[in-house]
Amino acid sequence: MTRAGRDEQAPPRRPTAADGVVVVDKPAGWTSHDVVGRMRRLAGTRKVGHAGTLDPMATGVLVIGIGRATRLLTYVTGADKEYLATIRLGASTTTDDAEGEVLSAPGAPGLDLDRVRAALVPLTGDLLQVPSAVSAIKVDGQRAYARVRAGQDVQLAARPVHVAEFELLAAREVDTWTDLDVRVVCSSGTYVRALARDLGAALGTGGHLTALRRTRVAGFTLAQARTLDELAAQADAAPDGRLPVLAPGAAAGAVMPVRALSAQEARELSFGRAVAAGSVDVAGETPATGTELAAPPMAGLGPDGTLVAVLTVRGGLARPVLVMAPAG
Repeated sequence: MTRAGRDEQAPPRRPTAADGVVVVDKPAGWTSHDVVGRMRRLAGTRKVGHAGTLDPMATGVLVIGIGRATRLLTYVTGADKEYLATIRLGASTTTDDAEGEVLSAPGAPGLDLDRVRAALVPLTGDLLQVPSAVSAIKVDGQRAYARVRAGQDVQLAARPVHVAEFELLAAREVDTWTDLDVRVVCSSGTYVRALARDLGAALGTGGHLTALRRTRVAGFTLAQARTLDELAAQADAAPDGRLPVLAPGAAAGAVMPVRALSAQEARELSFGRAVAAGSVDVAGETPATGTELAAPPMAGLGPDGTLVAVLTVRGGLARPVLVMAPAG
């Protein structure tokens, strides 16, 4: 086929979307990279990234950055997350989920739920968690899951994580197993599959994950999320054909505190210059100039709501660590 023939059959490129964030409800069976590929076509640009990988079996909130908003994703990736999951007790697998081969299946009928709830307690709080061997963690430059698939024995070191909530919602017997519906709120880097594995081990019966749905990342929730088909329909219905996005200012507000800036402060920050911390509200108080503050990153919004910069307070000054609206 000639180049002209291929061009005639190729779908027209969509208009480039504005810089911003889109919250996708990831479908089962898709990798996060698959979603990014589809979003590049919907957004009409290759400058698309995601904040926090979801396994192919998982569904739910996947935060996508477009254009300059991809620079915000580092703050989203490190935010806390919430999941709804189903854990099957009575069998362990090579992957700690339903996609792996069964290692042992002693069964777990008639489990005492008070005993299950008691076993959740040590898996809550600050933990040293050994990730699943098929995680995306790199070992000597190669993903752990790739090494496992190549037949290598992978032993990963324990990592500090925080599980704020590990709640039992429901339980039911399925054949010789017990299925638990749970809710997990945890820090970035926590593996819910590993929680299923460790819960099964604590109960002496084995455990693995059969379903996982991410319901929240920082302030981004399922209520905001749209399927890929819904997003395509929204772009088709838009007067300019552009994919609708959440503006960087609103997106930053879902991840970090927001600080209103005067026009002069916005101008100074757009040049990469610091402004006085006393003129920026930090944790509801106005600190005295010169006060050393341990403050989280905050979003500096101009009078029109534009995200001018991500700021940190240090040495009595609010300093830009990421300028999103540079001067000129």
